[in-house]
Amino acid sequence: MERMEIKRLFMQHYAKMLRVARTLLCDEQESEDVVSDIFAYLLRGRTVLLPGTEEGYLLTSVRNQCLKRLRHEQVKRDAADVHTTDALLDDADIEDERWTDIVEFVVGHLSEQEQRIFHLRFTEGCSYEEIAATEGISRVAVWKHLSRAITAIKKHFNPPKL
Repeated sequence: MERMEIKRLFMQHYAKMLRVARTLLCDEQESEDVVSDIFAYLLRGRTVLLPGTEEGYLLTSVRNQCLKRLRHEQVKRDAADVHTTDALLDDADIEDERWTDIVEFVVGHLSEQEQRIFHLRFTEGCSYEEIAATEGISRVAVWKHLSRAITAIKKHFNPPKL
């Protein structure tokens, strides 16, 4: 196709092509890029448009390019979602490992009563009052046992820096 013919097509169909692109993409810059890319393709290629098919070809090209860009954006979003999900799963694995380490420390270093209280509070989610009733001790005693347990855990997993 010759430059003069492409210039004529540009002058005649650009506004309509841009409206179609804006409708599909809802983005002015992206829309202009799509329409410009189509005319750049016509300048580079050996595309021959038959009289009467020009508008249909150009508008179909706009539609196809817009749909291609939208699919590409969806693929990028899906890939980002998968990456985010993988990162969250990795974080969950790390949290599981930390929790396992803490439980092993509790079992190895706390008294049986402190272990039960720790389990009731942090695994079962019981309140101080519920733990006190189960263990037959006061809420203050529950607080003291948990305080000692948490202090021991902190000292073990966060040793003082020298």
